[in-house]
Amino acid sequence: MTYPTLPERQSPRPETTGSVPHQQIGVDPVPDVNEELFRRAFALPGVENRPSTFSLPGARGLWINESVTIVRQDQIVSGREFAHIHPDGSLHASLPLDRAREAVDAGWAEPQPIADQLGVPGLVMIFTPQTHEELKSVLQLIVDSYNFVTGSKIDVADLGE
Repeated sequence: MTYPTLPERQSPRPETTGSVPHQQIGVDPVPDVNEELFRRAFALPGVENRPSTFSLPGARGLWINESVTIVRQDQIVSGREFAHIHPDGSLHASLPLDRAREAVDAGWAEPQPIADQLGVPGLVMIFTPQTHEELKSVLQLIVDSYNFVTGSKIDVADLGE
């Protein structure tokens, strides 16, 4: 599959725990950017906003409801939750391995430390978007994850502005 090119992320890579629980350290969300992240991520077809089944308290799971077919259940860590957003605006999502590597190389993400043990090699933590410009790339990666696990061909523009 061909993906839109990811620009190099301009913000510095945040410090992270590098272990489980896998989280950023010292990064606060920008309120209006974070609000837009949640609004548009949960606008994906058939995606429900639920408490995460695979993260710290307060994380919100992007849960694919039964109206949407999942074609790669083995790439979802828990139930029908293909991604979850932490309270700080960072998130974990399953991506095709080549796209995950591209996101890491461009500075948008880092591998989840136990991704291989979970059998989900493309599971990454995507860093908190700090600007509306960064939000565009983060939303693209969320859409890429959704399309990967569902076999859909949703365009990020379908999530509105």
